[in-house]
Amino acid sequence: MALGLSQRADRITQAEIRVMTLECEKLGGINLAQGVCDTGVPAPVRRGAQIAIDEGINSYTRFDGLAELRQAIAAKLREFNGICADPETEITVSSGSTGAFYCTCLALLDPGDEVILFEPYYGYHLNTIEAVGATASYVRMHPPDWRFELRDLERAITPRTKGIMINTPANPSGKVFDRGEIESIGEIACRRDLFIFTDEIYEYFVYDGRRHLSPASILGLADRTITISGVSKTYSITGWRVGYSVAHRRWAEIIGHMNDLIYVCAPAPLQSGVARGLNELPRSYYDDLAVQYTGKRERICRALTSAGLTPCVPQGAYYVLADVSRLPGATSKQKAMHLLRDCGVAAVPGEAFYHAGGGENLVRLCYAKDDAELDMACRRLEGLR
Repeated sequence: MALGLSQRADRITQAEIRVMTLECEKLGGINLAQGVCDTGVPAPVRRGAQIAIDEGINSYTRFDGLAELRQAIAAKLREFNGICADPETEITVSSGSTGAFYCTCLALLDPGDEVILFEPYYGYHLNTIEAVGATASYVRMHPPDWRFELRDLERAITPRTKGIMINTPANPSGKVFDRGEIESIGEIACRRDLFIFTDEIYEYFVYDGRRHLSPASILGLADRTITISGVSKTYSITGWRVGYSVAHRRWAEIIGHMNDLIYVCAPAPLQSGVARGLNELPRSYYDDLAVQYTGKRERICRALTSAGLTPCVPQGAYYVLADVSRLPGATSKQKAMHLLRDCGVAAVPGEAFYHAGGGENLVRLCYAKDDAELDMACRRLEGLR
């Protein structure tokens, strides 16, 4: 047998987010492509990690994370999300929310299983599903408020469907799923005996008086819901790789075994820092995030409007999809490259968030930047030719 790549490798390509980041570095632009928070890390989180290192918390943790962190997550889930989870049996700390979802897919999906994604979708969700040999089917959401039709969801379900992914607040659309939508999805999941996978990493980034709602908090949905989240965005520690999953113990046990096999554990002192943040930061810290990022959202949306790139104003998260139909180019990638070359601002082509065509006149921009860099990007956009 000749040497070669696996069949799995043939299905995986580098994420367009990374590709545009590299292009931005080549041209010395401002990177609004990648969702990297440039804002400060809260002091309790930094100090907690430093203290942990000094005190020798540098070895392997239990496969599902430090007890202090699992207990802090359980308290946060109870108070903020309305989810009751046993920190000993139902919470698994993993290598970021991406790692938590990968372990979930390894534990619960077989090759050939299908997971429904709402489109525009986050590319890493699709890549992770495909990496374990499963496939995706799609339900299209429609701008500007990204509504979808329940009949489309029903039609997307086949005998191979195993679960539905809900990303709320959503990347890239900024959609915040409301109670009616989640209850309707939940009713279908119960009736068709499907898992509900959630990605709630942007749960504190919600605007205009909206509130984040966790599907697992709704009566009857907890046992079939695997909640994926973390504080990478909340604490601006995307490089720390500390996330978690929450599931009924039947599912959590196997997810934990997969986490042990793939990652062993998340970095021990960084877990301690996150626990310190969860235990010490006041509620006002999280409330202020929504206020702070509302201002950032308004600044970039004004700049895009001024540039003739009409934004779909996000309800949550910290990305905005903008209409770039006026820019030259036959594809969203060509339009994104024109934007980068003309004004030095990197964005992700809309086609990265759609399958089989779609997003050709959209780009995604991230506004999780410090004020100086965001203002510079806005000035460049306003000068777009």
